[in-house]
This record gives sequence, C-alpha cells and structure tokens, in this order.
Amino acid sequence: MLLSRRQIIEAGAAYGALAAMSSPLLAAVPDAAGRARPDRLSDLRIDEIDPPARSFVPAAARSASSAPIDPRMVARARAAFERHRSQIRFGDVVGIADFTRPSSESRFYLLNTVSGSVTRHLVAHGRGSDPAHTGFLQRFSNAMGSEASSNGAYVTSEYYPGRYGRSMRVRGLDYSNSNAEARAIVVHSAWYAEPSVLAGNGRLGRSEGCFALPHSSLQEVLARLGPGRFLYADRLA
Repeated sequence: MLLSRRQIIEAGAAYGALAAMSSPLLAAVPDAAGRARPDRLSDLRIDEIDPPARSFVPAAARSASSAPIDPRMVARARAAFERHRSQIRFGDVVGIADFTRPSSESRFYLLNTVSGSVTRHLVAHGRGSDPAHTGFLQRFSNAMGSEASSNGAYVTSEYYPGRYGRSMRVRGLDYSNSNAEARAIVVHSAWYAEPSVLAGNGRLGRSEGCFALPHSSLQEVLARLGPGRFLYADRLA
C-alpha cells in the first residue's frame, strides 16, 4: 500500500501513540475469531497501519480536528484493562473516550489492536458534567440523577432497541462508574451529537451521561465494538 506524505504523517501520529507503550495493550486476549495478534504493537510496520479516520468514518461524522489519541490516555486505558482483564471477552478492538478534549473535537477513538489503526468520532458528554454548556467536561459523577458522564473502565453489553434506535448497554467496572447500569448509561446515537449541531453551535449538545454519537459513527461502533469488549472514559486534567 502506497501512502501519500500526509497519510504517512497522520498514520505515524496514531502509530506513535500506540508504540509509546512498553508492552501490548491487550497482549493475552484473542480477537473475536480467536486469532493470535502481534506480540507487540510496536512490531507493526508503518505501511501496515491504515490512515486514520479514512476507511470507516464518513466525512460528515468527523470534526475539523483529527488530533491523534494522547499516549497518556492509552497508557491509562491499558492499566485499566489489566485490572479488569478477566471480565473482557474480546480484545481485537477497544474504545477510548478522551474527555480532556472539547465536544467540538473527535474524541471517541476505536483502536484496532491487531493493525494499530485508529478511527475517531464525535461524542457528547453529560449535561451534569457541563452545566453551563461550555463544550468542555467539567466533572464526572457516578451519582444517581446527576446526568453526568462517569469515568473509568466499562465492558460493552447487549444491543437493544432504545429511544434513539439500536443502542448498546455498558457495564461499569470501577467504583467511579459502578452505577452505569442503574443509571441506564448506554452507547446510542442522538440528533444533538450530529455534525450539523456542531457546525451551528460550535459544540455538541449534551446527553444525560450516555455516550451519544452521530448516527453514522454509531453504526461503526456497534459493528466493531460489540458486546464483550473494553471501553474506557477519562480526562487527563
């Protein structure tokens, strides 16, 4: 596969975030088909990594920012995965929501642990996490009725037909998100998470703590981050 200069630079940024880890993110976990993965993500060659946010994500679902995932967030996700390894069934794809970034940026990442490819998506945070609607998450909460986003490790659960159409439940694995099921925190699409809302307001709308994505992005997330996989949400500051 021949890459343009720009594609090499973009792919290198995503590769750098993954290769910065001293050990593989999900070393001992098989993919959904039971295939073995490379011993180290850093063994991947640059021409094996898909240019990020190209193959899977429609242009309309991407924000103007395509900043690579922060390696510090990847390191946190890896540590969280290690704590909950026994509860994760598949490790071929993981999701990371970096709420350090504003809602105007594509901050929901899908990482393919086999190829090292990364795709990026818009995602809304909870209204209780941003009462003034600044576009930045101000705080996390696990409290019932808080309408806030919760940080920590999740395992994805079953699909179901919800208020916004086909959606996916998640189960919180940490003390900081242990009420996720009771609060009905799920992954779904929403009109207020669409790029048109961002274009008109400079930020997305807010959820009640759910991971709300554009409709087109949700289709990829449901297809690739199906039940039994790892999802991590946090912010760096």
